[in-house]
Amino acid sequence: MKKIFLIVVVFCFSLSGCERDDVCDPETSTTPMLVIEFFDAFLQTSPKIINNLAIVEIGNTIGFSLTSGIKIKIPLKTQLDVTKLRFIKDYSNPPNASTNDDVLEFNYTRKNEYISRACGFKTIFTLSPGLPVLTDPTANGTWIQGIVVVQPNIINENETHIKIYF
Repeated sequence: MKKIFLIVVVFCFSLSGCERDDVCDPETSTTPMLVIEFFDAFLQTSPKIINNLAIVEIGNTIGFSLTSGIKIKIPLKTQLDVTKLRFIKDYSNPPNASTNDDVLEFNYTRKNEYISRACGFKTIFTLSPGLPVLTDPTANGTWIQGIVVVQPNIINENETHIKIYF
């Protein structure tokens, strides 16, 4: 009887040393990105393909690019309430004189939500009332003709948050 008890005790102690895996499931929703969709300025219900778009944070040289498409996802800063980005239309590397860039300033509030021990926290954004500020047009003028905030609450990437008309 003592041997069985000893075996059971040893077996229980061996199991107590195991830890469950703390791996965040790839399907788990994390901090969402801002989804921007591009539309024709004259046919405002018609999505419009934009070619060679580069998006660079102010003060940075590395950013995002969209070779061709109607939609792009952009991360917002999780430690600040503002993100300023240069939207460079017809970007080429190296840049040429015909590129045209507009600077958009996104103001928002942040709220951290706990997901799990493995995944940590995610940040939910709410765009401030009003439109993103279009600032610092280049000598070539602005290429963005209009901006509409469709969904100010950025809680997932399943919907368009901002429409840009050009």
